[in-house]
Amino acid sequence: MNKIRVGIIGTGNCASSLIQGVEYYKNAKEGDFIPGIMHVNLGGYHIRDIEFVAAFDIDKNKVGKDLSEAIFTWPNNTTKFADVPSKNVKVHRGMTHDGLGKYLSQIIQKAPGATADIVSILKEAKADVVVSYLPVGSEEATKWYVEQVMDARCAFINCIPVFIASEKYWQKRFEARGLPIIGDDIKSQVGATILHRTLVNLYLDRGMPIERTYQLNTGGNTDFLNMLERERLHSKKISKTNAVTSQIKARGLNIEPDNVHVGPSDYVPWQKDNKLCFLRIESRHFGDVPTYLDCRLSVEDSPNSAGVVIDAIRCAKLALNNGVSGALFAPSSYFMKTPPKQYTDTEARDLTEKFIARYAKKEAKPRARKKGAAKKK
Repeated sequence: MNKIRVGIIGTGNCASSLIQGVEYYKNAKEGDFIPGIMHVNLGGYHIRDIEFVAAFDIDKNKVGKDLSEAIFTWPNNTTKFADVPSKNVKVHRGMTHDGLGKYLSQIIQKAPGATADIVSILKEAKADVVVSYLPVGSEEATKWYVEQVMDARCAFINCIPVFIASEKYWQKRFEARGLPIIGDDIKSQVGATILHRTLVNLYLDRGMPIERTYQLNTGGNTDFLNMLERERLHSKKISKTNAVTSQIKARGLNIEPDNVHVGPSDYVPWQKDNKLCFLRIESRHFGDVPTYLDCRLSVEDSPNSAGVVIDAIRCAKLALNNGVSGALFAPSSYFMKTPPKQYTDTEARDLTEKFIARYAKKEAKPRARKKGAAKKK
């Protein structure tokens, strides 16, 4: 119980930032303020207690390499902020299914050979938690991997917009296996969606209606390249749109579908892992006088969510320790865009803190001596 053994599906930019982050903050003191982390010690687990023990990918350039090398292999292009020593973890050949779209297949060549025995690898590695970083639109691949993860008896964190934790069918299946799941579609620390939600709630808190709004994003990583294939965007657009409109509906208000647009806009190669977000909100204040807000946000996309995943991993482990199964509503609501139940971000954080306090590792109490027992010198 002193370590959290983690498997990774997909060794792209997001995996790179996650693994770098655990290395970067391994010596953090419990009182330190770390951007993007709820607590250095979350429920009895330090950041350094996360150990990566298995990894899967289909890229010929990555399969067979040590995980510490694969995360810095092209086409990964996120910022390098930590040197990562050898993990002695080989990247195994994963399942493709629909994980390799039209545009990614132009720059990524599938590794030769058969798909590895995912279940056996996870079991032999004694993995506790598996994190999925599959490309957007990998519906069939995600469902296939979910079956492998359940058979391997691991908790699951679904970082992409394929609806698993938010669907009752999968919730019941994880409950039946006695396994927890956190999902779906990871939020960034301060990214386009969280900023959009916050601004929408600011307007609503001040009694101003949201009449029209959009969120347009551009980037130069493989995620944005993959999303040029618009057929793969259906679940992504639903996830990002609902993350914003849920805040409006929670107030008993509505917004016409034609008046809200949330989703990726284009792939700009020279941006690399930097993401530009353009937001607009149209409203009216007293006297029905119109008001407009235009906002531009620039973030490094992958590090922006890595700290959130570190917290999600630790919450999943707490659930495993305590026999909590099915979708974890509180952590999912805080860490994910499409959780089983939407809350405001303030409510979601409070619920997650209560979850952590309830299921935190308890320090062993010293055994009481029997009356009259002699003290040992």
